[in-house]
Amino acid sequence: MARILVTEDDDSVRAFVARALSLDGHQIATAEDGADALDRLQAEAGAFDLLLSDIRMPMMDGIALAMEVAPQFPELTILLMTGFADQRERADGLDLIVHDVVPKPFSLAEIRTAVGGALAAGRNRTTEAA
Repeated sequence: MARILVTEDDDSVRAFVARALSLDGHQIATAEDGADALDRLQAEAGAFDLLLSDIRMPMMDGIALAMEVAPQFPELTILLMTGFADQRERADGLDLIVHDVVPKPFSLAEIRTAVGGALAAGRNRTTEAA
């Protein structure tokens, strides 16, 4: 299964997503904001299959995080999530580095499906590059 870094400033959402993805057998690490996630990614040399990040967070938001990590770890698939329409629109221009933006609130099935699709797309991209 995949190694996923879940970055979310809301404790309850972070725990819900981590539990949901653990049900699929994924190895989950968590970060409380973009700066925390960036530190974790750099410390582990980007050794994750997926970065799942909220957009609107303190310190460093998900879009700034995506823009920072994409050039450093081009194999890393990035999936964003947000409950704010204006934040979703901000991510529209990032098609080359962000797989998709998942709207909140989402169900257990919806987040598991979105993550499954992002992981499949990441595997396909890696296979095509090889």
